[in-house]
Amino acid sequence: MFKKERQAYILQQITEHQKVISADISQKMNVSEDTIRRDLQELAEKGKLIKVHGGALSLNYTEEPTTLPEQEKTVPDHGITLPEKFIAQKAIRLIHRGMFIMTSGGSTTAQLARSLPEDLKATFISGSIQAIVEFTRHPSIEVIIIGDKVSKNGKLTVGSEAIAKIKQIKADVCLLDIQAIDAQNGISEIDWEIAQIKKAMVENSQKVIGMCKSEKLNTVRPVQLCPVNHLDTLITELEPTHELLAPYRAAGVEIL
Repeated sequence: MFKKERQAYILQQITEHQKVISADISQKMNVSEDTIRRDLQELAEKGKLIKVHGGALSLNYTEEPTTLPEQEKTVPDHGITLPEKFIAQKAIRLIHRGMFIMTSGGSTTAQLARSLPEDLKATFISGSIQAIVEFTRHPSIEVIIIGDKVSKNGKLTVGSEAIAKIKQIKADVCLLDIQAIDAQNGISEIDWEIAQIKKAMVENSQKVIGMCKSEKLNTVRPVQLCPVNHLDTLITELEPTHELLAPYRAAGVEIL
């Protein structure tokens, strides 16, 4: 079976069932799971579906699947949940060749780092220990590490030296892993030093993309980072038209 035929069949199954499992598809088409994984990755990069561990989900899928095996819900080695996978796949669609991209810490950022297409050539600026490890494994990614002391809680470099280095760079994009966001109170953090790093990244990037699990929507932390309208795009695992996202859309933020 040719690649176009395989991918057309996969998209048909996604349309009918909202999800596919790699092992099932490989058996039905009598091809290897590696072949199916490559097809799913290519379709995900084209924005046709959302690739997750062990298969793929429809772009319109908004609930945790109940029929996937338990191991499909998290990746044991990394503790990644489905919302983080959804968000990472959406964010990857906004990353293009040659970009300079600042990233904060967080598990969603780490998931994005390990999911980047192998042929992507870009430069990532980060102090996230988890993300840096993943970036260094990528064959075509350049990494600029912002250094200073490490926040053990956030697994992220913080401090004046890290902020000074951020200010020397004008990035194309800031990928901001959001811990709390509220339409009236803005984006906030629980840790003062991490908030200062994120604030510097926001101020020194041409475009700010917030990555936020839906459980963080309409929540407030003690340390304010910036108003909601400092975001250009907000990415969650929800459908963009979901009612929870209406206040952010009203504030002029693009919802993905």
